Amino acid sequence: MRLVLLLSILLLGACASTRTHDADSSTMVRKLTSYARDLIGTPYKYGGTSPKTGFDCSGFVDYVFRHTAGISLPHTAQQISKRGVPVKSSQLREGDLVFYDTNHQAYSHVGIYLGDDRFVHAPSSGGSVRIEDMRDNYWKKHYDGARRINL
Repeated sequence: MRLVLLLSILLLGACASTRTHDADSSTMVRKLTSYARDLIGTPYKYGGTSPKTGFDCSGFVDYVFRHTAGISLPHTAQQISKRGVPVKSSQLREGDLVFYDTNHQAYSHVGIYLGDDRFVHAPSSGGSVRIEDMRDNYWKKHYDGARRINL
């Protein structure tokens, strides 16, 4: 009887712990996507890594993850594409990273998924951080996949 009671207590504790972790993760994701939205309008700069000087796509993603979740990411979209776990497009969640072939090279561009088929990114020269619709023909045609970084 004591064994059953002990197992019940352990299982209930594990369930509560999972709910707390999920709530913490959801809070972090909201913080991350909110922070990314706050950077809309920051100019594009090749190799850029800060809002003061501008961002390129990977510099933007790394900056957002470092400043909200304390997670540093490499400084190329291709290297970032090897982090986290793959996610099917039908299972995308806010905060996932979405990758595109924009230079005739797989995984040459990265952005942060916001939900509702939208993502935020630092586009090419002359642009600024902005939100795009993944259903637009250009983005659908160049989509390479997605990854989830555990927060």
